[in-house]
Amino acid sequence: MPAPSPRHGGTAPEPPEPPAPSASPAPPGRRERKKAATRQAIADAALRLFLARGYDDVGIREIADAADVSTTTLFKHFPVKEALVFDRDADMEAGLLAAVRDRARGESIPVALREHALRHRGADPGGDPRFAAFLELVNGTPALRDYHQAMWLRHTAALAAVIADESGLPADDAACTALAHYALEAPRAARAHGGGREALVRTFQLLDQGWRSLAPPRP
Repeated sequence: MPAPSPRHGGTAPEPPEPPAPSASPAPPGRRERKKAATRQAIADAALRLFLARGYDDVGIREIADAADVSTTTLFKHFPVKEALVFDRDADMEAGLLAAVRDRARGESIPVALREHALRHRGADPGGDPRFAAFLELVNGTPALRDYHQAMWLRHTAALAAVIADESGLPADDAACTALAHYALEAPRAARAHGGGREALVRTFQLLDQGWRSLAPPRP
C-alpha cells in the first residue's frame, strides 16, 4: 500500500483530445478562493495539533478554535475527523484519473501514470522530518491506518475503472485492477528500496512492457 502524502499535492490520470486554450477552466472566484483558504487553514491547524499531541488526544472543538472557525464550518469541509489528515484525498484521485484520460495520443497508460508519479511523487521525502512525523502519526493511529487503507482501495478502484474504459476492456478486468494497484504502489516501493526516481522509472518500465503485451493499442 502506498505511503500517504502529507499535503504534497496529489496524484493524477488522462485521455480524449486536450481542450483548446480558450476552453481552459476559469480561475477560481473570490468565494472559491476563500473556501479553499478556510479548508487549508483547518487542515493545517488539525495536523499541527495532531503532530504535537496525538490524533486521539485532540478534539474537533480545539481544531475549530485553532483555525478560527465554527465546528459547523469544519464539518462542512471535513465530514469525519480522519479526513482532516488526508485533506488532499479528492485532489489525488482526480489527478490520477486526469493523467489517464488526458494523456497524449499514442502514450500508453503506464507511461502516463509514470509521468504523473514523477511530477507529483518522484521526489524522495524520506529525509524530510515532517514526512517522517506524518508517517508515524498515520501508522501509529489505528483509525488513520484504516481510513488510509480505505482511501487507497477507493483510488485503486476508480483508477482501474478509468483504465478499463480507456482500453475498451470490461470494468472488472483483472489486468486493469492490477495495473492500478501497482501504479499506486510503485512510488512507495521505489522509496523503500532507496532507488528514488531511477527505481520508479524502472518499475513503470516493467508495468509498461507487461501492459503493452495485454492491452489493445489506443486508436
